[in-house]
Amino acid sequence: MLYKNLTKLMLLLGVSAFSFALHAQTDEEAARKEITEHRKKQESEFRDPAKSPLEKKERRKFKGLNFYPVDLKYRVKATFVKNETPVLFKMKTTTDRLPDYVKYGDIYFLLDGEDYKLEVYQSPDLLKRPGFEDYLFIPFTDETNGHETYDVGRYIEFHIPTTEEVVIDFNQCYNPYCSYSTKYSCPIPPEANHLPLEIKAGEKKYKTGLLH
Repeated sequence: MLYKNLTKLMLLLGVSAFSFALHAQTDEEAARKEITEHRKKQESEFRDPAKSPLEKKERRKFKGLNFYPVDLKYRVKATFVKNETPVLFKMKTTTDRLPDYVKYGDIYFLLDGEDYKLEVYQSPDLLKRPGFEDYLFIPFTDETNGHETYDVGRYIEFHIPTTEEVVIDFNQCYNPYCSYSTKYSCPIPPEANHLPLEIKAGEKKYKTGLLH
């Protein structure tokens, strides 16, 4: 009787372990698919005359963007804390333009065993546009800037979350349009959003070598 019960327990644990591994594998596949689709959408927009930051001549020669290999280490679970007393401020840009923003909240996450925080911002002007009612963004800098990635920094798109538990995927971070053309004015990530480590994920510095 004891042997039968032990066998049943081992079988049950075996099935549970297999189910857990299968679930984890499914989550990883879904994450990789999401990142791949995001990159395809980016490159599709760069080929679209109505959306591309590239000049006509460059757009015709466009072969693709420059990305780090997908690394799910940089897809992190985070805790979102809303700012209950938002204050309007002027954010610096790559030009003299000083658009209004509010700090909508903060995200807290763990990466490589260390705790980090990034501020999340909302544009009151963008909020008025159809389709952008829940739009937020996270501009940040890290130790790759000026070397492998764009000097000014990179952005992550974010949306007003329905729970405090969120996922931040640095594999989907991208360069601001001013990295492709001086005709654009882009927000400069505030000092509070500097990460003192290398984020080797997402879009790398745009290389003219990709234009042939």
